[in-house]
Amino acid sequence: MPHDTPPVNPNAKRTAREERRAERRAEMVAAAMDAVRRHGPGVSVADIAAVAGITKPVLYRHFTDRADLQRAVGEQAAGLLMARIAPALTGQLEPAEQVRAAIDAFLAGIEEEPQLWRFVVHNPAERGAGAEIVDDARETIARMLATLLGERLRAQGRDSGGAEAWAHGLVGMVQSAGDWWLERRTMTRAALTDYLTALIWSGVAGVLGVDTGPREQRAGGPLRLIPSAGDPAGRQEADHA
Repeated sequence: MPHDTPPVNPNAKRTAREERRAERRAEMVAAAMDAVRRHGPGVSVADIAAVAGITKPVLYRHFTDRADLQRAVGEQAAGLLMARIAPALTGQLEPAEQVRAAIDAFLAGIEEEPQLWRFVVHNPAERGAGAEIVDDARETIARMLATLLGERLRAQGRDSGGAEAWAHGLVGMVQSAGDWWLERRTMTRAALTDYLTALIWSGVAGVLGVDTGPREQRAGGPLRLIPSAGDPAGRQEADHA
């Protein structure tokens, strides 16, 4: 007696096809990221297709337009950045050390992937798509920071109403300083981290009512403002050195 052939499940075939399509899309996003690293934020779709080893029409079978492709790259880039920053915000660190770790993690992320950062944030061709991803990442970081500040304030019986506003302000300041540093490189990453930590921690410590003794100050690094050579105070400092 012949065996019956099991019926073909159309849902299984559709699922397999969708999985393969998702895999191909992920491969193209990875190729696009490599193309950005190679060609910079002004990379063309033709450059991306060439790195992927396909033609532009094939690329556009998986993305509706350039903005869709940029959004997918932005999501991946934001994920890489968040993977660096999240441990600093969720780790069991002293408050000042936590501030410093988060700042350094962000700066390290944009330093490691400067072309991707510029592509997502500053690409004039598709600024809308990039801004959307950056806004999402910034909101996520600010929300985590606001939670951290709010919890510490409430634990001390203090007003936590400004935690969210402070968090967004701090995130915006660090991002702006990071953009400036990435273009100018007039100081090391460690120095910029120290300067930003000193400024931010002094404000956070004031809000939290924390004693900024020597141990906390070391987290931001002791900062010494050196007058210019033409300044009398500078000559006096040099004479006593």
